[in-house]
Amino acid sequence: FRCIMVESEAEPAPKRPPRKFKNMDKPWEDDTVDHWKPESWGKGDMSAPLTEESSFAVLFPSYREKYLRENWPQVTSALKEHGIKCELDLIEGSMTVSTTRKTWDPYIIVKARDLIKLLARSVHLQQAVKVLQDDVYSEIIKIGSLCRNKERFIKRRDRLLGPNGSTLKAIELLTSCYVMVQGNTVSVMGPHKGLKQVRKLVEDCFRNYHPVYHIKAMMIKRELERDPALKNESWERFLPQFKKQNKQRKGKKKANEVSNKYTPFPPAQPLRKVDEQIESGEYFLSEEQRKARRSQARADKQAEGRAAKIAKRQERFQAPKEKQRDTKKTHGTPEVSAASLAASLKAKGKRKLPAAG
Repeated sequence: FRCIMVESEAEPAPKRPPRKFKNMDKPWEDDTVDHWKPESWGKGDMSAPLTEESSFAVLFPSYREKYLRENWPQVTSALKEHGIKCELDLIEGSMTVSTTRKTWDPYIIVKARDLIKLLARSVHLQQAVKVLQDDVYSEIIKIGSLCRNKERFIKRRDRLLGPNGSTLKAIELLTSCYVMVQGNTVSVMGPHKGLKQVRKLVEDCFRNYHPVYHIKAMMIKRELERDPALKNESWERFLPQFKKQNKQRKGKKKANEVSNKYTPFPPAQPLRKVDEQIESGEYFLSEEQRKARRSQARADKQAEGRAAKIAKRQERFQAPKEKQRDTKKTHGTPEVSAASLAASLKAKGKRKLPAAG
């Protein structure tokens, strides 16, 4: 048995047949070809019309109905050049695009879908039509679920806009994208690289990461791209490193707050629900009387809130208090008594009399 094993180990392994296409040049390994360059597409490139009809429908809010109704002929003419049919349904509140026999670009239906999505999100028609170009893409980022607190959500959305829209303008210049913040969405149009940068910036903004940090990093990267010596090096040493600091703020102590001093006695045992009802007298009432007392308390609370709202509404109609003018004092003229005035008049009369003799 041992001899057989030794002989089998000594036998050489069979050679694999040589691969036929191993040393051949592959088209995807050619460095001279830009594989990310979009290919041009003309009207005569598609030999036959599409065999099936493709369509997309998008709902729009009611406040966009007037604008869409006025500008829908321009949308129809823009899509007609590409052989796309569009319909506006004001009853359902929807826009529909579909291919026809005259469609000469199979991908243009996706572009038309992006167009009606942008129109539904309050993007102007002159800007939204640019998405039909080959080098322009779009994305709609949903931000409504990124922050639960409504007040915090509004503050962070305003932080994305900046004072007088300055932050939004800086983002558009650095990413070469058009950005539109509307309600719970952010609509972006531009190249793929810019869309990726804007999505990262928007999501981090609603995670309490200020957009200024991203803007500063993009400005540094923009300068580093111009230096050919740093093309194959890491840029981490040039980029700013911002660490999130979660500092606990010192809250003000309440006046009624009792300091936790050590006491050898245990805390008083809380009263049971039955004991509280006995003290208030509710325990001895019937079920109907308890319901009546609860409904009365609820009605009193509602009446107080209603009265407070009415009083707050009436404050707008109350005239502001005017400052009382001091009528006793005269501005610019000193006070003169009657005796001094009479004496001055007598002196003037004596001066005017001619001298005697």
